[in-house]
Amino acid sequence: MLHNTKGIVLRVTKYGDTSIITSVYTELFGLQQYIVKGVRTSSKKGATKSVFYQAGAILELEAYHSPLKAMQILKDANWSYVYQEVYANVVRNAVATYIVEILQQILQPEPHPELFYLIEDTLKQLDKGGPVLVSNLPIYFLIHLSETLGFGLQGNYSLETPFLDVKEGQFVSEKPAHPYFLEGVEAQTASNFMTLQFYNNLETIELNGAHRKKILELFQLSLSWHYKKFNEIKSLPILQAVLH
Repeated sequence: MLHNTKGIVLRVTKYGDTSIITSVYTELFGLQQYIVKGVRTSSKKGATKSVFYQAGAILELEAYHSPLKAMQILKDANWSYVYQEVYANVVRNAVATYIVEILQQILQPEPHPELFYLIEDTLKQLDKGGPVLVSNLPIYFLIHLSETLGFGLQGNYSLETPFLDVKEGQFVSEKPAHPYFLEGVEAQTASNFMTLQFYNNLETIELNGAHRKKILELFQLSLSWHYKKFNEIKSLPILQAVLH
């Protein structure tokens, strides 16, 4: 049956002489694999279609879907949102690449509209937001991604609970015996991130590179513990190099 749905491109691989297989996270069906025919040709039509299939692209799709098939067929695609900065700006592109690589590790075929909207909104804010918002967005995204998936960090920083035990997933009163925790300014900053509800509020958090690096790495580690096949995120060092 033919369906219309929004989708976010995660991966593209060549298939045959003129086609591709693309991994797309869709609003209606969750993670899906699509064959797209005739987009790797020298014709004007093929070149026009091929621009849609870039990692992070937010598309309107017309696709055939059968629950019994592992591979679906994509009939047509068009822009749902056209990036102005993400593909042209080094920092924004590094953030988008990191987000997409995280998603490649965790997304499932089952539909999860709330998760889809979180990803879509995050990528749009990445395109539109100011430099401070962009720098803080990876941490904010990991926090809300974990919450949406059902295992968000709990509590907040206080004199009574000054340590964020990432392994236990909550703020605690005593220093953990393991190294997976935040304290001091890093714990306070993490707590501030966890209380934010709007992307624009990210502009209010100033964070130096060392603190950002540790918070991001621990939040990523926290997420990875919930997925047995979670692999090294190759784009993380690049992201850390371009963020200040």
